[in-house]
Amino acid sequence: MKGYVFVLLALIGPFGFSQSKKADSELYKNYREDQFYASITYNLLNGKPSDVSQSGFSSGFHLGFIRDMPINERRNFAIGLGLGISANSYNQKNLLIQKTNNEITFNIIDEDDYNVSKNKFNAYLIEVPLEIRWRTSTSTDYDFWRIYTGFKIGYVFYNVTKFESQLGNVKLSNNDSFNTLQYGLTLSAGYGTWNFHVYYGLNPIFESNSKLNDESINMKALKIGLMFYIL
Repeated sequence: MKGYVFVLLALIGPFGFSQSKKADSELYKNYREDQFYASITYNLLNGKPSDVSQSGFSSGFHLGFIRDMPINERRNFAIGLGLGISANSYNQKNLLIQKTNNEITFNIIDEDDYNVSKNKFNAYLIEVPLEIRWRTSTSTDYDFWRIYTGFKIGYVFYNVTKFESQLGNVKLSNNDSFNTLQYGLTLSAGYGTWNFHVYYGLNPIFESNSKLNDESINMKALKIGLMFYIL
């Protein structure tokens, strides 16, 4: 009787292994990773004029969808192309943005003289991220290391500047001093659910004709924070 059992197991073993391998192959065939993303960042003004002081917590919130397109058999190396939306605020102390004679002007003020309670500008973007994606995941393993690096281009569909003080308030919406297209390099890396994320802006937030003390304002966005990916 034992001999029959041994023969039966010997016959079933390779067949079962073949079926398991086939099942894994089928899983890999349709396996994709990290389709949706959400991120919160701390926004810095990189390359700001020496007279400009940033203050408070400048935040960014980012949501979107990325189409994961694996390019190797294991499907752990991929290209990602997506679409998202982003809301960004930049708090600062002493850069007054106002409209004078139908022209947007930038001036440095003494915030103590004005007793400033709020001074910031916001930009809302539709974004297209493009990523090269590497990870240690499999079709059944959801805890893994990842390194995603790439390029992101954004279209500013709405902007607003707010200045509030005891001497008066200034609010401007959709002024043309903002660069409509903003783009930069991205990097997301980590293990599991939450990942370190950085965006390094390559072009200025404001147009080249936006000047402070007769010099172009070449401030760029630097965003550092956490990225959350889900299927």
